[in-house]
Amino acid sequence: MKKISVIFLICTFLFSSFPILVKAEDSLNLDATSAILIDNGSGKILYEKNADEKLPMASMTKIMSMLLIMEQIENGNLKYTDKVLISKNASGMGGSQVFLQAGEEYKVEDLLKCIAVSSANDAVVAMAEKVNGSVDAFVANMNKKAQELGLTNTHFANPHGLDNENHYSTARDMSVLAKELLKHEEILKFTSIYEDYLTKPDGSQVWLVNTNRLVRFYDGVDGLKTGYTTDAGYCLTATAKKNDMRLISVVMKSSSADARSKDTATLLTYGFNSFKNNIIYSKDQSLGKIPVERGKVSEIEVYLKENATVLLGITEKLGDYSFNIKAGKVTAPLKKNSTVGTAEIIDNEGNIISEIDIIVKKDVAKASFFDYLKRHMKIITGGK
Repeated sequence: MKKISVIFLICTFLFSSFPILVKAEDSLNLDATSAILIDNGSGKILYEKNADEKLPMASMTKIMSMLLIMEQIENGNLKYTDKVLISKNASGMGGSQVFLQAGEEYKVEDLLKCIAVSSANDAVVAMAEKVNGSVDAFVANMNKKAQELGLTNTHFANPHGLDNENHYSTARDMSVLAKELLKHEEILKFTSIYEDYLTKPDGSQVWLVNTNRLVRFYDGVDGLKTGYTTDAGYCLTATAKKNDMRLISVVMKSSSADARSKDTATLLTYGFNSFKNNIIYSKDQSLGKIPVERGKVSEIEVYLKENATVLLGITEKLGDYSFNIKAGKVTAPLKKNSTVGTAEIIDNEGNIISEIDIIVKKDVAKASFFDYLKRHMKIITGGK
């Protein structure tokens, strides 16, 4: 028995010292009916459970609503400071709300905060009407965007997520949608708020508390959106960042708010403990020079816009990689940080694992007549 005990202790030490990667088909004993965990950078799936089962997504719907709002802000059609007049329709929305009254006016920034933090149905309807003139037009754009993103198992019937038989998604689709929203990094300023206040026109305040408790209680979590209805159960699409690795988790149809938080924490902890991002090429590392037409210089060094990374298991070793620069005709003048092409990152089997924009880190002025003359003379004299 002593020998068996010693062997057991040795095995326990070994397995606790070297993380074992849980395969996708293995269980993490999640309460949720459906779940997925992906790496935000690569989109690589790290865990899944019934990830393609169509289910009501409740207020996780607002991830799409926030995406359409952020797109309007970033393309200049909408400003954070723009005023939004609250309609009777918006003020009458049921479910979670911040009690907006018809005729009141709020800034876009305030309503976006109410959507992200308090999951306010009245606020998201008001924003839908602001963006597209009507809720129906906004919902049509939600479905159009879903098609563009390849969300084949998703359909929206409203911008808030209240139960409707034609309103559904999957854990996989929600992870893709969350990844798209995270391209608009400013949204994290709102989704990371744990508590704040909405000041109403009469000076009174509404206390806003994030329905995603992990924003406060799990290190690194800064979004994204919870959901709950009778049909959907408890849902949560979350994101967290640690050591330059951002993960996205989705759990659908958990049995309670505590269960969805526990499931999410389990997924994120598994991801951070089992995988790591390895830098293949640094954004500070020159990839070489490309020709520049009509410039004061005839060629310029190029760099990756962001680090090229590969996600590996903790015990996996980094392999060999190469890159292929794809740049068309590059003509001066160029400004510092201008994008001039892309670089394909290729593994040792010839597979393209990512494609990243390449930039210049210096201004390149347009060549003058004297620059051309000097260059021509240098050719004639053999570079002397």
